[in-house]
Amino acid sequence: MKLLALLGVVGVLAVSGCTATGSVMASGTGVGAAAGGSANTLRLGYFANLTHATAVLGVKDGHFAAALGTTTLQTQVFNAGPAAVEALLAGAIDAAYLGPSPAINAFSKSQGTAIRIVAGGTSGGASFVVRPGLTESTLADKVFASPQLGGTQDVALRSWLSAHGYTTTVTGGGNVLVAPQSNAQTLSLFKAGAVDGAWLPEPWASRLRLEAGATTLVDEATLWPQGRFVTTNLVVSTTYLQAHPEQVKALLQGAVAADAAIAADPEGSRDSVGSAITALTGAKLSTQVLHEAWSRLTITPDPIASSLQASATAAAAVGITKSPPDLSGIYDLTLLNQVLTAAGRPTVSAGGLGKE
Repeated sequence: MKLLALLGVVGVLAVSGCTATGSVMASGTGVGAAAGGSANTLRLGYFANLTHATAVLGVKDGHFAAALGTTTLQTQVFNAGPAAVEALLAGAIDAAYLGPSPAINAFSKSQGTAIRIVAGGTSGGASFVVRPGLTESTLADKVFASPQLGGTQDVALRSWLSAHGYTTTVTGGGNVLVAPQSNAQTLSLFKAGAVDGAWLPEPWASRLRLEAGATTLVDEATLWPQGRFVTTNLVVSTTYLQAHPEQVKALLQGAVAADAAIAADPEGSRDSVGSAITALTGAKLSTQVLHEAWSRLTITPDPIASSLQASATAAAAVGITKSPPDLSGIYDLTLLNQVLTAAGRPTVSAGGLGKE
């Protein structure tokens, strides 16, 4: 009965998600973006998540604005990657912090022309949290949430379930129902008993654990070599990158400055990011949630290119994409490496998938 009831919830959420995405796209200027955007403005998308700490702190503390100088920074906060990708492809924004799966989707949908990954952002900070008592062998006929269909955690959840003998479909079939929805809705529905768990980024995974009694079934870091996998990338519209490389370089300087501020004062930065997320979402993070969630993240400009192909393969295997795309050329790390070199920091690798 829960599966049937949640199908109705999924339908409502899908409609509301499309409406939100439409409003974001309508707020952009698609013609200008198609021509490469304006050198006077850089439109940046990001999420109010700890996994987007570089963006949150870069905006809040003025690191981006200081680096951009006379170029005006305009920002748009999204719930999950697919909506941000739609905005990028529609020309509503010029750059966005995204998870690997939405970045791959944007690249493959445009036959490799629309976007480039120009930097990393975060490694780690994602978990599969469930009701106490659930185990790997007792998940059939249960309902689990993800932030949005085709998003990074959505792919991770479906891939892990498949590897453990369960079936899901993007239309709500299979012996496990995956119900994509906003993170705030997931918390409410979990408390109400309407979903049995979720694969979530921080701080939402910690909120389900500490505020709603969930337990961790999978810490995603345990699934990757040395626990390193990309959670967040900085992606830029190819037209904007080609037309305004100096503005993109300035954005990267702001990002590296934000990362340096975090490294210099991790506890103060943690609290600053937490207060910014509260201002953006209207929901204050408890000190315990903030501290636990922050401890699960690694802030880094390295896009950890070695993990990207695995994400692409997983997305195809669970039906998000038709086949693993050719990711050759998805990275352009030349400007980032210039900024890192100037800052006296090690350069990063594109793993054979682009410029560096």
